[in-house]
Amino acid sequence: MKFYFLTLFPEVINSYLDHGIIKRAIDSGKVEAEVINIRDFSKDKHKRVDDYPFSGGPGMLMTPQPLADSIRSIPGWEKMEVIYPSPAGEPFNQVTAKNFAENNKDIIFICGHYEGIDQRIIDTFVTKEVSLGDFVLTGGELPALSFFDSIIRLKPGILGNNESSEDESFNEGLLEYPQFTRPQNFEGMEVPEILLSGDHKRIKDWKVKESIKRTKLKRPDLYRKYKEGEIENE
Repeated sequence: MKFYFLTLFPEVINSYLDHGIIKRAIDSGKVEAEVINIRDFSKDKHKRVDDYPFSGGPGMLMTPQPLADSIRSIPGWEKMEVIYPSPAGEPFNQVTAKNFAENNKDIIFICGHYEGIDQRIIDTFVTKEVSLGDFVLTGGELPALSFFDSIIRLKPGILGNNESSEDESFNEGLLEYPQFTRPQNFEGMEVPEILLSGDHKRIKDWKVKESIKRTKLKRPDLYRKYKEGEIENE
C-alpha cells in the first residue's frame, strides 16, 4: 500500500516519516510513502500557488493548476483514493481507518492551506473528504499524517503484535480498559489484585467491564452507540 502526500511543506511530512514505527514500516517495505511538493508544479514564474477568491473576502485559495498537475504526475492516480482533509468531510474514526486499511488501495492526501483549495479540484479529483474534527487547522499536513498513522497501524505486521491493534480503544466501540505496569505498588497505589491472579477468564471479564465503565464515564456518546448496537444485535 502506497501513500502520497501533496504538500507545500515536505519537511513537515518527512520529519514524521523518519521516526519510530512509521520509519521501520517504510524501511521494511511494508508501507510506501512519497512526498510531493505542490509548488514544484506551479507554472507561475514566482512559483505562486495561491490567489484571491472570486467571491472576495479575506484570505487566499490554493490555485487549481499546481494541484491538478501534481495529482496527474502520480502514475495510476485514477485508481487511487484521493483524500482531502476538510471540515466539510465526514468525521474520521477507527471504522474509517479500518475500511481504508482493508480496501488496500493506494492513497493520495491533498494537504490544503490558506482558505482551502479551488472547488474544481475537489469536484474533479477528490474521492473522499474527511474531517479530523470540528475545528480548523492552519494546514492539512497534521490531519493527513493522523489519517495515515491510523490506517497503517492496522496493516498486518506493522505493530509487530497484531493483538496490539485489536485490544485497544474503539476496536469494539469502547474505550480501552485501564492498564498498569511495574512496580506493583507505586506511592501507595496498588495494581488491581485481579490482574495478578493469573485467572485469564476473570481478567478478560474485568477488562470488558472496565472498558464499559470507562466509556460510560468518559465518552457517554460512544456508550450510547455501544448500547444501541447491543439492542440491535439481540
